[in-house]
Amino acid sequence: MVKRDKKQPLYMISVVSEMLGVHPQTLRMYEREGFITPRRMKRLRLYSEDDVERLHLILNLTRELGVNKAGVDIILRMRHRLEALHNELEEMMNTLDEHMRHDFERRIKRLFAEEE
Repeated sequence: MVKRDKKQPLYMISVVSEMLGVHPQTLRMYEREGFITPRRMKRLRLYSEDDVERLHLILNLTRELGVNKAGVDIILRMRHRLEALHNELEEMMNTLDEHMRHDFERRIKRLFAEEE
């Protein structure tokens, strides 16, 4: 199974605005606010699946939960930091697993060396 690149720009602004039920100007406003950064090809904005998911979150925060733009900014920054910490923890766990694996291999080699 081929894994899709969720960062690959796919959708034009008109498609995204229709998908999410918002005016294209709303998407431009979120870009000006720094909430999203669609890729540009000449004058054309192209949105990735990650962008669409982020926009969906923003719309949920503003529409469903009544969060204002400042609150959205804080929540997005906190999510970004949380994801970075999660990735760092995952990397540390992989390093720990690697260290434990090397320790196990060293102990096995020592056991076999003692038997000889």
